[in-house]
Amino acid sequence: MKHILFAAALLVACAHLARAVVDPTQVAVLHIQVTEGEGAVNTAGAHNARPLTVEVTDETGKPVEGASVSFHLPEDGASGTFGSGLRTDVTSTDSSGRANLHTMLLNRIPGRFTIRIVVSKEQARAGMVTFQYIAEPKNGAAASSTKSAPSFLHGPLKWVAIAVLAGGAVAAGALLAGKSGGGSASSTSSSTTSTSTISIGAPSITVGKP
Repeated sequence: MKHILFAAALLVACAHLARAVVDPTQVAVLHIQVTEGEGAVNTAGAHNARPLTVEVTDETGKPVEGASVSFHLPEDGASGTFGSGLRTDVTSTDSSGRANLHTMLLNRIPGRFTIRIVVSKEQARAGMVTFQYIAEPKNGAAASSTKSAPSFLHGPLKWVAIAVLAGGAVAAGALLAGKSGGGSASSTSSSTTSTSTISIGAPSITVGKP
């Protein structure tokens, strides 16, 4: 009889001990949500302040305060560094369960890049991956905004244009002179044209007497 009672007491003690052991399935489950910055398009080489915000909650939706949040950037390709100059940054959630990525300096490689997020609080741990972009640089913007002078104002053609304008001015002057003198405008204009010479090639113009 004593042996039976001892065995029963031993079973009760084991049951109490089993209840005292923490069940791994009862560990709080953490949830991560990106509330700001997911899918953002960044300028190549830009320095962004507070480019990403996450919110950490438990399985009931209650904000988790004091959770450790680490952000990780890719080692190559489109990527960047944090304010520390490293590709990993660690912060903690506030009373509302939110954590902000402080600063991020983007490199100049265009494309999509991922940001890996790991959250831990005591024995609970969770992770997720979000993404952003580095935009293609607009190389043609400066060229399109600058207007060049017409091509005929450069090189030898410039002097041809000046010579033509000068010849037209001489002919017009001769015509006016003919009208004011009462003579024949056509004869005066022709004589003026025959005695006027224009040299084209060198940047100079020689006009003879009418």
